[in-house]
Amino acid sequence: MVTLDKLSKTYNKGSVLAVDKVSFEVNKGELFGLIGPDGAGKTSIFRMLTTLLLPDEGSATVDGFDIVKDYKSIRNTVGYMPGRFSLYQDLSVEENLNFFATIFNTTIEENYDLIKDIYVQIEPFKDRKAGKLSGGMKQKLALSCALIHRPTVLFLDEPTTGVDAVSRKEFWEMLKRLKTQGITILVSTPYMDEATLCDRIALIQSGKILSIDTPQNIVDAYPDNLFAIKAESIYYLLNDLRAYTKVKGCFTFGEFVHISFKDKSATNESDILAYLKEKGHKNIEIKAVTPGIEDCFIRLMTEETN
Repeated sequence: MVTLDKLSKTYNKGSVLAVDKVSFEVNKGELFGLIGPDGAGKTSIFRMLTTLLLPDEGSATVDGFDIVKDYKSIRNTVGYMPGRFSLYQDLSVEENLNFFATIFNTTIEENYDLIKDIYVQIEPFKDRKAGKLSGGMKQKLALSCALIHRPTVLFLDEPTTGVDAVSRKEFWEMLKRLKTQGITILVSTPYMDEATLCDRIALIQSGKILSIDTPQNIVDAYPDNLFAIKAESIYYLLNDLRAYTKVKGCFTFGEFVHISFKDKSATNESDILAYLKEKGHKNIEIKAVTPGIEDCFIRLMTEETN
């Protein structure tokens, strides 16, 4: 179990607030996602929970150990995979694994059952220098090293950033299998589509938690009817929709613009079509859509800044 109580962290002598009184709890055996863009405070939270940073305010525990008083116990029981590849690039795959196993007074063979599904994919490259591996293979090696001592809690800081779509999918499949081993997993990511793969998520922006719940509950709580609109020029479409007095929220999503209306009781479809035609837009397409996590995040972020 992981608990945070009003945890705060500032940088540059207090001038930059990275984490602003963050509180949440992660249950044992849960796959918990910390979802937010770059600079939201995700890495600072993970570094405090893994005892690499001291908080300025608040408290936190990992497996019942205080992150300040019991830092040695925490370091012996958690696994941490930082966002940047930080293994020894001049050592081979096997040498890196043996090195980290030795640090924790264990061996690859002792906990092989935990990493075997990952290791079989990198074993053909066991003699290759870590720095020469592909992005996906580096990711698998880093995860294996973080697991080699069988941690009770695993922290993964943006583990899929910069890897291809296939490797991302494989990585999340590995996390599902690890969860069956009873390991508590905390993963941070800027990718909103990965939020749905977690048991629960915390949406974070500018060091503040916007919402904590299951992905489905967060989506179900979206209060407005949502529509997707497309036309020939998305640039002018976006500007004209934001100038339309009946529109509440308006943001680009690929080739579409997602909008919600101030009047929730009416769809306003005919009115907005007439408005866009008057503005000279052609090949207009409008359809009702189901909100996703990204829609929810943008709504919460907008409410927070207003």
